[in-house]
Amino acid sequence: MFRSLWRWLLSLDQPFPRKAAASPQNPPCQPEAIPPYRVFSRSLDLVVPAQDLDLVLGPMSVANRAAHDEAWQAFTGALQGWRTKVHLVALDAAARIINAMGTDAGSSTTFTILVDQSGSMRGQNMILAAASTDVACDFIIHLGASVEVLGFTTRSWRGGGSRKRWLFNLRQPRKPGRLCDLLHVIYRDAADRRASTCGSQLRPMLRPDLPKENVDGEAIEWAATRLRTRPEPKKILIVISDGAPVDDSTLLANGPDILDQHLREVVDELQRSKDIDIAAVGIGFDVSQYYKTSRTVRTPEDLGNALIGLIEDTVMARAA
Repeated sequence: MFRSLWRWLLSLDQPFPRKAAASPQNPPCQPEAIPPYRVFSRSLDLVVPAQDLDLVLGPMSVANRAAHDEAWQAFTGALQGWRTKVHLVALDAAARIINAMGTDAGSSTTFTILVDQSGSMRGQNMILAAASTDVACDFIIHLGASVEVLGFTTRSWRGGGSRKRWLFNLRQPRKPGRLCDLLHVIYRDAADRRASTCGSQLRPMLRPDLPKENVDGEAIEWAATRLRTRPEPKKILIVISDGAPVDDSTLLANGPDILDQHLREVVDELQRSKDIDIAAVGIGFDVSQYYKTSRTVRTPEDLGNALIGLIEDTVMARAA
């Protein structure tokens, strides 16, 4: 007994073991890698025609309806002078394209204009994005091409039903991936060849209760999937955005880079595949960090000219 006690007392004088020095066999800890992109649940995601937004968002409140009417009046009336100037720019661009490529310049081309409908786009940005898209549709149709107009946001703030399910699941898995309910909106289908309806089709884009969060990578995948069903051999996707992808619930649960990294991966893959040309216009935000072909405007008023110029550059580059 005393001998065992003595051995124990001696052991108290031994130095504490030290951490092994970093070496190739025992490297220091590395920052945690961003896991592959994943989605917690797709069951609550929706794709809806614009005219059915009431079924998703519910009828607008009195205040929202008044704001919507005011935005529509600006779209149809107050912007007439601005629209005329952009139309003239579009006519000049169309003349250059037709002179270089012939009168059937766009007959083998289909376009998708994909509009970011995040909360920061509400108000002036959205009105001018809609007006610019309207002029661009006329420009594209004048070239003989088809055009589709899509928008993307989320169904609610702070994750919605997907986040509630994750919380009910005791926050498992620990990194759930995308944790919100997507809302993708079809304003104009590429199969619609009418030349005079785009403006009225875009009225729901001005709803003040529509803009929320933006998951750009999945929206681009959706738009590209739709484009690939089109028979035209030349396919062009134009994105209008005013910032990086953001969904607070997803970022808080997974880290700040998950949506940004996914957007980069999606765009890089499209640019490598080369079956779809992708380009973007940024409103007060430098989109060149994501897209090789892009333009950035400082103010929303410059968006129309920039969008027409970007379409012209993309069409001419495709023909070269």
